[in-house]
Amino acid sequence: MPERKTTVWEKQTLAEVLATTAAAHAQEEALVISGRRLTWAELRDNVREVACGLRALGIGRGDHVAVCMGNSLEWVIFFYAAASVGAVTVPVNTRFKADEMLYCLKQADVKLLFITDRFLKIDFIAMLRSICPALDRGLPDPALPLLQTVVVLGEDLPAGAIGFADLLAKGTTFDATFPPTVKPEDSLLMQFTSGTTSYPKGVMLSHDNMLRNAACVAARFNLKAGDRYYSARPFYHVAGTTLSLLAALTSGASLLSSPSFEPEEALATMWSEECTHTSGNDTMFLMMLNHPKFAQYPLKLRNGWVSCGPEVSRRVVEQMGMKGLVQAYGLSEASPNVCMSHYDDDLEKRIEGWAHILDDVEVRLADPETGAVMQPGHSGQMSGEIQVRGWSVMQGYYKMPEQTAKAIDAGGWLHTGDLGVMDAQGRLKFLTRIKDVFRVGGENVAPAEVEDVLHKHPKIKQAQVIGVPDPRLIEVPAAYVILNESETATPEDLIAWSRERLANFRVPRYLKIVDSFEHIGMTGSAKVQKNKLRAQALIDFGLEETKKA
Repeated sequence: MPERKTTVWEKQTLAEVLATTAAAHAQEEALVISGRRLTWAELRDNVREVACGLRALGIGRGDHVAVCMGNSLEWVIFFYAAASVGAVTVPVNTRFKADEMLYCLKQADVKLLFITDRFLKIDFIAMLRSICPALDRGLPDPALPLLQTVVVLGEDLPAGAIGFADLLAKGTTFDATFPPTVKPEDSLLMQFTSGTTSYPKGVMLSHDNMLRNAACVAARFNLKAGDRYYSARPFYHVAGTTLSLLAALTSGASLLSSPSFEPEEALATMWSEECTHTSGNDTMFLMMLNHPKFAQYPLKLRNGWVSCGPEVSRRVVEQMGMKGLVQAYGLSEASPNVCMSHYDDDLEKRIEGWAHILDDVEVRLADPETGAVMQPGHSGQMSGEIQVRGWSVMQGYYKMPEQTAKAIDAGGWLHTGDLGVMDAQGRLKFLTRIKDVFRVGGENVAPAEVEDVLHKHPKIKQAQVIGVPDPRLIEVPAAYVILNESETATPEDLIAWSRERLANFRVPRYLKIVDSFEHIGMTGSAKVQKNKLRAQALIDFGLEETKKA
């Protein structure tokens, strides 16, 4: 394996990186979203206008400001402007319901909210009114006593809010020479976790956490100035901020995005804009690869990062032309990337999921039951919990010291709750979430292992596997699949096909064919929520919970 150069990084703030990139690439495109375009110089100037507006509203270093809208130029401008004045951005998931939005705004001590009036047929102003009635009179509201200002993007402007144009107008009255007091160690983002097992936690990430992570991954998938990088990852997700926006910012590449992911729109954009790079997970790539119009969009992709099993990864390389595909693994608490392949690594290693740990980050594996640290040298034969230490680890969970202490031990090791294996060369391969592994009799089964085999079936478009109760074996596999367009099959046919390719304990006992997973629940990163899928399976298959031994 060739010796790699360490990514050189000096601690900087987001505003400093933006100034450097805008000076070097002033007239090159920085952003293209929904057909709207900004050069780096235009982006820099727009950010300064909004930053002045925020300062005029009293927003400064350490204040928490939230943003709730789909991917847009305004989202990016607001995020960069907030960072410029030292404020901490709190991305609000656009899939949140009213109670979830209330929890997020209250738990995060949000002082200002930037919100769109409508998105994807959701009336966000009506939702906000339901939890903050003072919106129609004047803030603050007893339910959100710290929320002083709501800035609305759109036509529906309540009496207690101001419009985006008003924010810009206020900025013209503020002295644009306000002194920079922001430090690289200051918090940049509060990223709420998915909350599938408990209340969502606000992950605090610094400028240095995110920008250094972005620069490292940009080098790993060979993203540089002049490249055109398409990512539909929602900006309210850390894969949309660090691994998309900030990867482009630190490298000087153009970022192209969409308000939400739609497979044909993604294909059309990558084709018409001659994109060189992209990213995504199994779900997103399968939706594009299996789209009936896929062949109508000959792509010019070279590189990109994926979080996919081997079967889907191979199809991305062979059918989408992404020869420089790299595998990524990470989590919000690690800013998020922990390891990523080098774009010129051995192709089979990349397809199989092996990746290199980021420079100057430590990773070890520990027995998930005993906590004993596993010694290196097992050549990938033994799995353990992935534990991470170093510059990419979060500052902590906001206002949750006990949960922070559980996640980061006294030695500074972040306990990820993920299973992985490490080979003799130090490559790391993510296997699955520990909580997703289920036990069939005496055998552990990782859903990804079964899903990867199901994805080889010519009629299957997408597969999801969970463990469901069984009185004799404790749990058994259950699968939900979406078929390709115009294809037909029975659950019995698909189970029989699986039986020829999987060990008996991995063969789905139950299988249901569905049209979509949207009605069950998807995360912001386009992943099916396994806890909700399992709950649905108990209903669909008429099962009852059994006590585990």
